[in-house]
Amino acid sequence: MPQNPPDLRPDLAPRARLAEPRRPGQPTIGMVSLGCPKALVDSERILTRLRAEGYAISPDYDGADAVIVNTCGFLDSAKAESLEAIGEALNENGRVIVTGCLGAEPDYITGAHPTVLAVTGPHQYEQVLDAVHAAVPPDPDPFIDLLPAAGVSLTPRHYSYLKISEGCNHHCRFCIIPDMRGRLVSRPAHAVVREAEKLVEAGVRELLVISQDTSAYGVDMKHAAEKGHRAHITDLARDLGGLGAWVRLHYVYPYPHVRELIPLMAEGLILPYLDIPFQHAHPDTLKRMARPAAAAKTLDEIAAWRAVCPDIALRSTFIVGFPGETEAEFQTLLDWLDEAQLDRVGCFQYEDVAGARANALPDHVPDAVKQDRWDRFMEKAQAISETKLAAKVGRQLEVIVDEVDADGIATCRTKADAPEIDGCLFIDEGAEGLRPGEIVTVEVDEAGEYDLWGKPADA
Repeated sequence: MPQNPPDLRPDLAPRARLAEPRRPGQPTIGMVSLGCPKALVDSERILTRLRAEGYAISPDYDGADAVIVNTCGFLDSAKAESLEAIGEALNENGRVIVTGCLGAEPDYITGAHPTVLAVTGPHQYEQVLDAVHAAVPPDPDPFIDLLPAAGVSLTPRHYSYLKISEGCNHHCRFCIIPDMRGRLVSRPAHAVVREAEKLVEAGVRELLVISQDTSAYGVDMKHAAEKGHRAHITDLARDLGGLGAWVRLHYVYPYPHVRELIPLMAEGLILPYLDIPFQHAHPDTLKRMARPAAAAKTLDEIAAWRAVCPDIALRSTFIVGFPGETEAEFQTLLDWLDEAQLDRVGCFQYEDVAGARANALPDHVPDAVKQDRWDRFMEKAQAISETKLAAKVGRQLEVIVDEVDADGIATCRTKADAPEIDGCLFIDEGAEGLRPGEIVTVEVDEAGEYDLWGKPADA
């Protein structure tokens, strides 16, 4: 079966970054982190615990006494990628501990790779630590390793993911995340805010708020208030917006109370950016997906958001070729996209996923038709992106610098761009003095299909 290759899957986290010196004889663990940003946060938590116990963290297989592979199980293509990564780690290192979403199916993993040392499920931190202790006993240096350690970060130090909840209460037919990660469990608001404060104190300039359903944050605890902070996404956004960093919201379902976030964006308290997984636009397709079927009302909501905050950037993901999708339903999606004029768009071709209820639906769409619809969808989305970016030429925009290469070219992002999944703004003149994490004003002088080019406004 054709699968969505990694570069067509808008569910991937940035590449994990590891660079840390080790002392002679220090037990060392490698990490391969796959899948979404939520999994990347899990990897950071595991490594933070291990680092506090005296383990060094290796960026490659050769220097590691064992390797943890944090897997993804969202799609069959993600499962295949995870199995391939496990096999590579076994070939290169030989001592492999598996965790993450695919770990919820241990027989699937051991059937392909029977020599793995252990398999644990998603966010089972204690079990991972037990497996590491059994494979590579800790040997801490009490004068160095047991000093209070800052959290291990797998992203550049100027931005960080902030996970506010686990699990999901939705029952979308194409998704098995609730089966793997369980129902919604929100973190107390005061704990989220304290973590954010520590990140900002450590130099983080951008907080990327993530969960499986950010809009539902706090529903499971009836939006309880504790230690001066209420567990509601609007209150949390307001609290985070007072810390002085960029705050970007991901995975926001378009519930009615989302409109309460838009004034915070207009005020500049949080970034004017919403990442909303619409998935489709035809009511019959959405009904088969077991998704809320209110595409027309969503257009009204989008118009209302833009009336309050004209600069709001909207990104979303969609599925084409869902079982039963007719040409007329797909054309409705294209027409909806024309009207919605979303800024950033990703798209999956539908895949069966073991355990998903969509597998049993009738009228599966042929692979060739799915590919054709994906091509047509992305052509439409690309044209919209190109037009919207062209309108930014001549404007001055605030950007955050991600990297400056040896040639003096700075890779930056505007407020409309999340790391890795959206576009970039490149400064190819006058960027020599810029540093990662710096926020500067740029005048846009060129636009492409997904990216912008500019120069410092004071150049």
